[in-house]
Amino acid sequence: MSINLFDLTGKVALITGATHGLGMAMAKGIGKAGAKIIVNGNSSQAKLDEAIATYKEAGIDAYGYLFDVTDEMAVKENIEKIEKEIGPINILVNNAGIIKRTPLVDMEVVDFKAVIDVDLVAPFIVSKHVVKGMIERKSGKIINICSMMSELGRNSVGAYAAAKGGLKMLTQNMATEWAKHNIQTNGIGPGYFATSQTEPIRVDGHPFNDFILNRTPSGKWGNPDDLQGAAIFLSSKASDFVNGHVVYVDGGILATIGKPANED
Repeated sequence: MSINLFDLTGKVALITGATHGLGMAMAKGIGKAGAKIIVNGNSSQAKLDEAIATYKEAGIDAYGYLFDVTDEMAVKENIEKIEKEIGPINILVNNAGIIKRTPLVDMEVVDFKAVIDVDLVAPFIVSKHVVKGMIERKSGKIINICSMMSELGRNSVGAYAAAKGGLKMLTQNMATEWAKHNIQTNGIGPGYFATSQTEPIRVDGHPFNDFILNRTPSGKWGNPDDLQGAAIFLSSKASDFVNGHVVYVDGGILATIGKPANED
C-alpha cells in the first residue's frame, strides 16, 4: 500500500525547461516512477531532441514540445496539442527559469522584466491553461520550482529573488484557490547542487565552494538526483493533503544561521 502511494503509472507530467540540469533530474525521477514525461524546451529543436533521446536511453517514455512559456498563445496551443496527442496533463512542474547576475543599481529595466516574465509570469500562464483540465477532472498536481532566493536575498540577483519570492506566494494562492478541486499546488526550493554549471567553482580553495561547504550543515553540494524524492512525493498520491508548501531540498542551509569562523 505505501509503495503504491508513490506510483505514477498512467500519469502524464509536463515539465517546463527540462532539457538539462535540475529540471531533467526531476523529470527523470517522475518518469522512473511511471509517468509519461512531456519535456518543454525553447532554445532549439536540436537540444530538445537530444534531451528526449537521453530520457529514452534511461527507459523513460518522453515526448518533446518546443514553445516559449512566456507566450500565452503558444502555451495555450501546445497544452491543447499535448492533451490531444498524449493525454490529459496530471502533473505540471513549472521549472523553466533564467537568472541575470547584475547589481540592482546597474540593471536595465528590460532585463529585470525578462527575469520576472520567465520566472514568475510564465508559471502563472502555464498553470492557468493546465489547471482548467485538472479542475474538470477534479484532480491534479502542480509543482513550482522556487529557490533559496524565495527566502533569502543575495548580492546581484535581485530580479531573480523578487521573482522566486513572488513564486512562493503564487504557490500559496494557487493552493488557496484550487485545493477545493482536489488539486495540490506546492513548491520545491533547491539548494546548491553539483551541476555542469557549478563545476568550475566546485574546487578546493575557491571562495564560493568554501562558502557552500561551510554554510551547508551537511557539508557538501547536493546531487541533482537528490531532488527526485521531493518531485515524486509532490506528484503522487502520497501528497494528497499537502498544499501550499515549499519543500526546501538544501542540505539544511535554511535551518541555520551558519557557524562562527572560530568553529570547526
